[in-house]
This record gives sequence, C-alpha cells and structure tokens, in this order.
Amino acid sequence: MNRAPGTEDLLRRHAPQVLGALVRRYGHFDLAEDAVQEALLSAAEQWPVGGVPDNPRGWLIRVASRRLTDLLRAEEARRRREETAARLAPTDAFRAPPPGESRAPSEDDTLTLLFLCSHPALSPAAQVALTLRAVGGLTTAEIARAHLVPEATMAQRISRAKQKIAGLPFRQPGPLDRDARLAVVLQVLYLIFNEGYTATSGAALHRADLAREAIRLTREVRRLLPREGAVTGLLALMLLTEGRTPARTGPHGELVPLDEQDRALWDRDAIAEGTALVEEALTGGPIGAYQLQAAIAALHDEATRPEDTDWPQILALYDLLVDGFPEPMAELGRAVAVAMVHGPRAGLGEVARLEDRLQGHHRLDAVRAHLLERAGDREGALAAYQSAARHTLSLPEARYLQMRAARLTS
Repeated sequence: MNRAPGTEDLLRRHAPQVLGALVRRYGHFDLAEDAVQEALLSAAEQWPVGGVPDNPRGWLIRVASRRLTDLLRAEEARRRREETAARLAPTDAFRAPPPGESRAPSEDDTLTLLFLCSHPALSPAAQVALTLRAVGGLTTAEIARAHLVPEATMAQRISRAKQKIAGLPFRQPGPLDRDARLAVVLQVLYLIFNEGYTATSGAALHRADLAREAIRLTREVRRLLPREGAVTGLLALMLLTEGRTPARTGPHGELVPLDEQDRALWDRDAIAEGTALVEEALTGGPIGAYQLQAAIAALHDEATRPEDTDWPQILALYDLLVDGFPEPMAELGRAVAVAMVHGPRAGLGEVARLEDRLQGHHRLDAVRAHLLERAGDREGALAAYQSAARHTLSLPEARYLQMRAARLTS
C-alpha cells in the first residue's frame, strides 16, 4: 500500500472502467452499478486511512465483484443464484490482477458507458443523472444536492433509468447511428456543464462540482476520440466559459455581467487552453455548433476590455450558427450581437421575432430589458427587468435583475 493524494479524482477516473469490467463479465447493469458505488464508498473510507492499493482498479473490481455476487444471490433462490454466479464468473473473478497484468478493462468502456447512459429511451434529466452516477462516480446524494432535489427523488430517477437500459447490450452503437448517439452524449455533457456554470435554480449561481465534472468527462471523451471536432469544440467552449468564473460573482455572491467583470481575475490558463483547442477544432473537418460557440467565446475572452470586443466578427459567427443550427437561445445571443453592431433598436427587432418560442422565459425578458435601457426606454426596461426577475428560479439572477430595475426608479 502507498499513500497518495487525490483519492476522489482517482476513484472517479476508475469508476467507469470498473463498471465496464463488471458489466462485460456479468451483465446486470443495474446491479453492477450499485456494486461499483458500494466499492467506491468503501475505498473512500479505507484508502485515506490505510493508503491507496498498488493496483487500485484491481482492488475496486475485486470488492465490487464480491458485492455484485451478494446482490445476485439475493435476487433469486440461493441454489439458482449460486449456479448462475459460478457459470458467469471467471476463475480469477475475485482476485485483483497484479500491477502490469494485461487483463485490464477496455479503454473504450468509458465511452461505451456514456453511449449507454445517453440512450434515447431515457429523458434528458435521466441521462444526466445516470451519467453523473455511472460514469462520473458521484453518489446519489451528491447528484441530488447538485440538482436541489431530495435524495429519494433522485434515487427513484436513477433507478428507473437503470431499469430501462438494463437489458441493452454493453457495446458501442454501430456505424449507422454512432454519430447521432455521440451527439446525444455531447449534449448530455453540455447540459451538465450549463447547470454547473449557471444553475437554473437555487441560491448559488455556480455549481463548481458539476462544471468540473462535465469538463473532466469531456476531456475523457476527447482522449478516446481525439479527431472528433465536435468533442474538441465542446471542451474548448467549456474551458473558455469556465475561465471567467472567478469574476462572475461579487463578494456576496451577486451576479456580475460580462461587460462589468474584472478581467484580471479570469483564469488565463484555462482560456489559453480553450483558445488553442478552438484553433484545432476549426481546422479539423466540418464545423459544428460547438466549434462556432467556442469561437464566439474565444473572441469575448481575447478582449482586454469590453469595448475591445470584436462584435462584428461575433455577429458573423452567430449568423453561421443560427443558419446551420437554428436554436432559440443562439438566436437570442445573435440579437445581442446585432444590438452591439447596429444599435439597440435593431436588436429589439430580433428579440421580437423570438416572442412565440421564448414567451415567458426570463432570458428573453432580461435581454429585452437591457436593450430597452440602452435605447432610453426606462419604463419599458423597468417592466421587462421585473418580469425577468419573476420568471427566473435562480436567486442570484433574480437579485441582479431586481437591482437593475431598482436603478431605473431612483
């Protein structure tokens, strides 16, 4: 045994490989996932005290295999369960392979698990929760806290998701639907990151654990698929966006908008890495939505001051984005760019075109309020800020919007 820092990171790195090994060997995804979670909890309790094993992955496989055997035996009558376990288990199932032995889980297991957890039979919420647990190694309690729901509610959501995919084969999709399934995987990772970067509800603006986990998992996908431009673009987008986090909130947790942030606080290492990845993603094949969004983020991050932002180039990129990948939030971002290039009234015209699709959404009202304020319509801006504050479930966003409204009445 040897003592080593970063036990939590070590466990999360091994979690999908251990789960992949058990599912390949035994099947029973739902029970295998429970067994892996218990092995991770045992390691989290024992390793900080007794030290990390020389072969941590083998240790986890051994402990999880034993627990899975117990779970399988409890599922059916003892004799039938013992016969099935004996038939399924290889002779060395309960012996940790020594360091350097080649019988290690496939490096593709992480990607296979991501495809499985992002199966189209699951709802987006279930995909996110199952991905965080099965691939990210987070406990149900951690996922529940991140989503501000009771642990029992999250446990039911994860349990139903596991039951839905329990009978599916543990393999990557075939070439005919691989691209579509990869797009779902990336969308799930993007949803996890967005929820971490700007929480949709609750008292905190930023949930660092979710944002970091999304970046970690996207790095892993890129390691497995280094030539996929969409993967590289998504990682770049996350890094360029997360790099602004140190300046996004004030001393009391209040929201600080982009044009008011102290850019000296930005994480320049993350921004530099993201910028390099953007350049790689834009030269490596077809350009997709993530590459374009990352390029927009890079232009924001490259500006030393808000007034140095290259808004004409940002508008050109938004034109490409909404033309090739029409989506209301992208079009709302384009409306801001239009306002910055052609004036607030032009931007308001673009906002008006989104009324039907984003009616009642606080971001539509917030953008409208900002543009009305810039156009000199204080009364209209006040009403829009108040409407946005009523509709958001994020307390920091609501306080910021209320503060902007109050400034118009003073």
